[in-house]
Amino acid sequence: FTQHSDLFYLNLSGAGKSIGVLTSGGDAQGMNGAVRAVVRMGIYVGAKVYFIHEGYQGMVDGGQNIEEATWESVSSMLQVGGTVIGSARCKEFRTLEGRVRAALNLVQHGITNLCVIGGDGSLTGANLFREEWSSLLETLRTTGQIDDEAVQRNSVLHIVGMVGSIDNDFCGTDMTIGTDSALHRIIEVVDAIGTTAQSHQRTFVLEVMGRHCGYLALVSALACGADWVFFPEMPPEDDWEEELCYKLSGNRADKKRLNIIIVAEGAIDRSNKPISADYIKDLVVRRLGFDTRVTILGHVQRGGTPSAFDRILASRMGVEAVLALLEASATTPACVVSLVGNQSVRLPLMECVQMTQEVQKAMDEKKFDEAVRLRGRSFENNLHTYRLLCSRKSDKDLPSVSVVLPQSGFNVAVLNVGAPAAGMNAAVRSAVRVGIAEGHKMFAVNDGFEGFAKGQIKEIKWGDVGGWTGQGGSLLGTKRTLPAKHAEKIAEQIRIHNINAMLVIGGFEAYLGLLELSRAREQFSEFCVPMVMVPATVSNNIPGSDLSIGADTALNAITETCDRIKQSASGTKRRVFIIETMGGYCGYLANVGGLAAGADAVYIYEEPFDIRELQANVEHLTEKMKTSIQRGLVLRNENSNENFTTDFIYQLYSEEGKGVFDCRKNVLGHMQQGGAPSPFDRNFGTKVAAKAMQWITTTLKETYKEGRVFANTDDSACLLGMRRRAMVFRPVAELREETDFVHRIPKEQWWLKLRPLMKILAKYRTSFDVSDSAQLEHVTHVRPKEAAI
Repeated sequence: FTQHSDLFYLNLSGAGKSIGVLTSGGDAQGMNGAVRAVVRMGIYVGAKVYFIHEGYQGMVDGGQNIEEATWESVSSMLQVGGTVIGSARCKEFRTLEGRVRAALNLVQHGITNLCVIGGDGSLTGANLFREEWSSLLETLRTTGQIDDEAVQRNSVLHIVGMVGSIDNDFCGTDMTIGTDSALHRIIEVVDAIGTTAQSHQRTFVLEVMGRHCGYLALVSALACGADWVFFPEMPPEDDWEEELCYKLSGNRADKKRLNIIIVAEGAIDRSNKPISADYIKDLVVRRLGFDTRVTILGHVQRGGTPSAFDRILASRMGVEAVLALLEASATTPACVVSLVGNQSVRLPLMECVQMTQEVQKAMDEKKFDEAVRLRGRSFENNLHTYRLLCSRKSDKDLPSVSVVLPQSGFNVAVLNVGAPAAGMNAAVRSAVRVGIAEGHKMFAVNDGFEGFAKGQIKEIKWGDVGGWTGQGGSLLGTKRTLPAKHAEKIAEQIRIHNINAMLVIGGFEAYLGLLELSRAREQFSEFCVPMVMVPATVSNNIPGSDLSIGADTALNAITETCDRIKQSASGTKRRVFIIETMGGYCGYLANVGGLAAGADAVYIYEEPFDIRELQANVEHLTEKMKTSIQRGLVLRNENSNENFTTDFIYQLYSEEGKGVFDCRKNVLGHMQQGGAPSPFDRNFGTKVAAKAMQWITTTLKETYKEGRVFANTDDSACLLGMRRRAMVFRPVAELREETDFVHRIPKEQWWLKLRPLMKILAKYRTSFDVSDSAQLEHVTHVRPKEAAI
């Protein structure tokens, strides 16, 4: 919140520059967040920013369609779906005359920087416009519409794209703006349909969007545990009709009351013939006589408010886009800003478009494996996990483990430790099914290490975890108890049940527990087995992982509540809300929640603050109340400061704001831990646990010697986490150095880099470290081996 100018101004001033921002093509939730970020970041660096209403149509028509944006004009946009500045398909822009008119309109406003938010068609159009720019100016000059000086002044057009598309059909990026929100809509529907289908023993065929890309179908099938999924990149085998009916009747025989089949609208068979939802319904009714219904989700998927993930993605991309425009030179190719793993990247626009077109070409030529590979590692991983979880046809043809193992096979225990987090059950389901598919016997431990010591351990079968994906909390039961004081009893239970490996899904206690167990190996040889931990906690405070299961659901709960609170304030005017979030000493939820909700200030433990800063914030809000935005939102992490409590801050703001604004406070509490898991957490939990089980299988084979498993090296007690762009196994002993045990947080936390972003978007002058902004890369790069999930 410092008032000084900084390195940001030295290198990257936008003074004298004009940026035009437009949304084009099909709308997507989160586009408004991107527009807001471009406008505010542009104004922050001293540039002029213009809305270009109605996409390319507005650029061609000019006039009132091109309007200068102000700081206030993008207020309240963040939580609105669709695009406020309008989007239209434009035939005229495809003609040369249309592009000449568009160029004239831009020149008249001095706009030489364009930020285009849309799909691959919109971005290809922008690139063509850029390539033709000099000749368009020449045409305008020879027809006398502009003079030589105008040609000189506007000689180069810079373009940066952001991909807004719910289909996630653009190569080079893991997630496009709108995809996560579309998954939210699909999963809300699937969860609702689940209850009615259970009542009537029905089969539901759901058609989701995705004419050329199966991402939505594949990920929603993963996230809801669908029985079958059809999508264009991987058509089913020729005998799919028999196979499908065999599977559905098998499920009914197993007492499963509902069947869900998900179909992408572009689903095809191996001969490139469409497979429609109605065809599948008729097949099931004809062959099996099941009561079957079709639900076509249609434009519901495009609607609604953007998810927390999409708001943060859009805000990060918008700021990155402005940086890319300011850094662009005459020779820089048009680029797209996107996300790979957890990192912003810049990629040449045309390389991405080319690769996206190659996918379609591969599908037309029936090279389906190639199409999946071109879609990228994220898509491949989703498909791989889906196949793992659906590998079981019936008990008699379970895949056998090919290596010679002891007769009994291996026994693997799964437990939850710490506080409940949404997505834990999805992780347990995935671990159990992948474990069974790999030939192990899976054991469920109730109530964490405490239950382990008491012998609350029983075998868990394939069918026992059916329907777990969408359940919140922890069905196994979880406790915060640490294992050290029960070590003897736990060792005894490991002996009794002959446990050969352990998968622990949980928060900071799970991490501490694994450290204690690996230390106790010298004393108890029973603990010399492979152990792996998967981080699951709303606080997201586990060293070795950028994200943990449950944090996304909690962020959505915070964002949703803040939206409602802001709405109540817009009626009363001149009101500031102080909201307390969970997280222990970790400020992740407060900071990232503040970014997603458009907060004015966020107080966290990691960035100490004093009374002067509180005073500056009150003054900042007093200034804000003089504008047309007469409401404020302040988030405080529960342990950010022992003396500046939520009550203290509330009383301070109330006193200092007398006569200007009034205050209300709200402690969100345990609602952040509850609720059905978000699509991201279901998916993340499913994939991380599957990967952890595969590590267990490999490690068991490596450590099995002379009739027993013996693993006592550091790397046989690991944590699986997401680091930047990759999924990485790290020995817990190694992570010790990176942990602040007193405050239960990692010593270095990546999300602190998002802090200046939040401050800039709330109109504070701050020091922004440009060194972390993305550099231009190439799509053809081979991704890291342990790829992003």
